[in-house]
Amino acid sequence: MEPRFDLMANELGAKIAKRIYNVALAIQNSPLPQTTQDLVMLRASQINGCGFCVDCHTKDATAAGESALRLHLVAAWRESTVFTEAERAALALTEEGTRLADTHHGVHDETWAQIRKHYNDDQIAALVSLIAMINANNRLNVIVRNPGGSYQPGQFTSMTN
Repeated sequence: MEPRFDLMANELGAKIAKRIYNVALAIQNSPLPQTTQDLVMLRASQINGCGFCVDCHTKDATAAGESALRLHLVAAWRESTVFTEAERAALALTEEGTRLADTHHGVHDETWAQIRKHYNDDQIAALVSLIAMINANNRLNVIVRNPGGSYQPGQFTSMTN
């Protein structure tokens, strides 16, 4: 599969990508646990069918020490025992925040109560922003048809500023 368009080869596309990456750095440097960030990005990417992002976030999480078992079970997290209650709350919020068009309820009050139980305000700000940003990234990559398979962990670290 060939990409339809190379955003990074386009001056405006590269400028936008750099800004998105800087937002991602702010979230990455937040008090939200990195393992939670990795699980959230992987789950949203699975839901959205973004091969590039599934590839990227699986490899980055593996490089950071995440177990293959947990990564394999992200798609079936509700039927798995390997996630903490806090991670389960974040995954529920990810699914509900990603599937907004599938329900008129948006995020359920029960899900929000679990988020409030497990995360402080700074972590919630990071989590909500992360869900919004990964969904934006998924859409960019799916629209231009960026394929998964060639990502190397850390390949975007030179994009800062």
